[in-house]
Amino acid sequence: GVTATDVVLTITQMLRKHGVVGKFVEFYGESVSEVPLANRATIGNMSPEFGSTAAIFPIDDETLRYLRLTGRSDEQVALVEAYAKEQGLWHDPNREPEYSEYIELDLSTVVPSIAGPKRPQDRIELSQAKTAFRTALRDYVGDGAATPHTSMDEASEESFPASDPIAPSTANDDAEAPKVLSAANGATGRISKPVKVVSEERGEFELDHGAVVIASITSCTNTSNPSVMLGAALLARNAVQKGLSVKPWVKTSMAPGSQVVSDYYEKAGLWPYLEKLGFHLVGYGCTTCIGNSGPLPEEISAAIQEHDLSVVSVLSGNRNFEGRINPDVKMNYLASPPLVIAYALAGTMDFDFENQPLGVDDDGNEVYLRDIWPSPQEIQQTIDSSITKEMFTKDYADVFDGGERWKSLPTPTGKTFSWDPESTYVRKPPYFEGMTLEPEPVQDITGARVLVKLGDSVTTDHISPAGAIKQDSPAGRYLMEHGIERKDFNSYGSRRGNHEVMIRGTFANIRLRNLLLDPSGNGPQGGYTLDFTQEGHPQTFIYDAAQNYAKQNIPLVVLGGKEYGSGSSRDWAAKGTRLLGVRAVICESFERIHRSNLIGMGVVPLQFPEGESADSLGLDGTEVYDITGLTELNEGRTPRTVHVTATKESGEKVEFDAVVRIDTPGEADYYRNGGILQYVLRKMIRN
Repeated sequence: GVTATDVVLTITQMLRKHGVVGKFVEFYGESVSEVPLANRATIGNMSPEFGSTAAIFPIDDETLRYLRLTGRSDEQVALVEAYAKEQGLWHDPNREPEYSEYIELDLSTVVPSIAGPKRPQDRIELSQAKTAFRTALRDYVGDGAATPHTSMDEASEESFPASDPIAPSTANDDAEAPKVLSAANGATGRISKPVKVVSEERGEFELDHGAVVIASITSCTNTSNPSVMLGAALLARNAVQKGLSVKPWVKTSMAPGSQVVSDYYEKAGLWPYLEKLGFHLVGYGCTTCIGNSGPLPEEISAAIQEHDLSVVSVLSGNRNFEGRINPDVKMNYLASPPLVIAYALAGTMDFDFENQPLGVDDDGNEVYLRDIWPSPQEIQQTIDSSITKEMFTKDYADVFDGGERWKSLPTPTGKTFSWDPESTYVRKPPYFEGMTLEPEPVQDITGARVLVKLGDSVTTDHISPAGAIKQDSPAGRYLMEHGIERKDFNSYGSRRGNHEVMIRGTFANIRLRNLLLDPSGNGPQGGYTLDFTQEGHPQTFIYDAAQNYAKQNIPLVVLGGKEYGSGSSRDWAAKGTRLLGVRAVICESFERIHRSNLIGMGVVPLQFPEGESADSLGLDGTEVYDITGLTELNEGRTPRTVHVTATKESGEKVEFDAVVRIDTPGEADYYRNGGILQYVLRKMIRN
């Protein structure tokens, strides 16, 4: 069946392909009124993934119905209706507004889909998922040309269901081999590296490339949408009743976007089935989708790292960027909540749901996904019988109460914050150090070096990861030096009040490909660069190189490709960039929010001339850069372009005019002040 998730992944692909960065996307037409409010929210939630500034649905009777269902008063609902009609925001199907561009989506063409393995817009029809995975796997496995396989009899292997593979042959051919669950089952024709794992808790099994090691229904795009959440729970019930189970190597979790979800699961009697499959409640809020999955079981993590397996996460979130979900997981796929459970049952991305059974029932009959997928009618009946207005009013009556633990936290008094110099979580940031009452004149950039050279679709997760902190990274070293044990590192996201950790974490994503190290992109991955302050410009951590440049007062630039800074708004992606000493980012195109954030931190975003790129201009990142023309900002004007001269080690110069992406007068004011924080503080002082 088609879900709201399939619709939103289709829209994301369409709009990314069309190009809507910096635009308002509005959904209109007669059929808009037929889209349930929860589905509208699911679609609107993906606006950053489209690249748009906003994604808007008009207000109509469906909006009012939802407001009533969720406990809003009659007076509030009446006010919303009156205001919307007065302001021209009310949906009138007979009146077609004028837009600058029109795109049409025939909802009847939408099919079950997933997206991955590293971008939300890379949609794959579910029927093609197995083939697409096998193709993508070649990019993740070093020996992609080789296709090693177990010594199993491949003909007989193909005849077994996924949940019941035959074991590799044993020394005694006459004895019946014990059945070992294997993620390598059906691996004929693809790259395969079966690895036996023995776990005291989970038993014995085989991992392989493509094994789904994380399946998480996460608190992002889908988890306040009853149609997909109850659809997932009904699928879980059907799976349990058919005798199916989740593979032992899959780490499962459930993090709804609202406490109301737990209430209607309870009322519908569906929680026990989810828990039977391992989808236990882990909390409400950002979990796996922001990198807070926690570590994989030790023996699984060790097998993945030792054998360099390309394993998979499947989640119902909205972002699947590289290195975001878990440091052990290279490939990440977005899917609807029911499909998250389906992949947990399959245990591998190398699976064709149409033609491969998930297992067998008690009578020995093969069970396919279609046999356990709930009908739209059953989902709607469950919604109607399980969700009440009282659930919303009860759960949100004390939403700002905070509980006793929150209330008992010590709170210092006074007008200014009391900084704890020993804290490794919250430290006084350096943004205002050396700041003068009046802004210093804007200077041109001379003698700059390239800190990193990056390719296309570099996300804010690549720039400032939110997940786990590696022990041998600059951030890990800092925490160890301050007496923090490895088990207490927590995540970058939790430490974002400490600039010392976050600077060290900037460009530290374990999947970052710095083309300075290898122009082909096949070099070392992670937070490394070349340090041109040292003889022979050795490879080192990006943070360490930045510190050496700072000691010699050498400004830094970043080179990038298309869609630089896509994904989360992630303010630290801009803060960390500036605090490393980067003065300019030059790329082919920017995501709007990150471009604006860079200006807000005093970093100038520059764009290569139309049709040009670092590669087309012959820039490899080893050059010294001079950028002239920025001083025009001191005269109250924003230059349309600035002149960039890149001088190679041979003395050869590459010159071009870069477009200045300071797009508004307000942004120009922020940049003149060295950033938005300085602008606001100076304004406060003057007033």
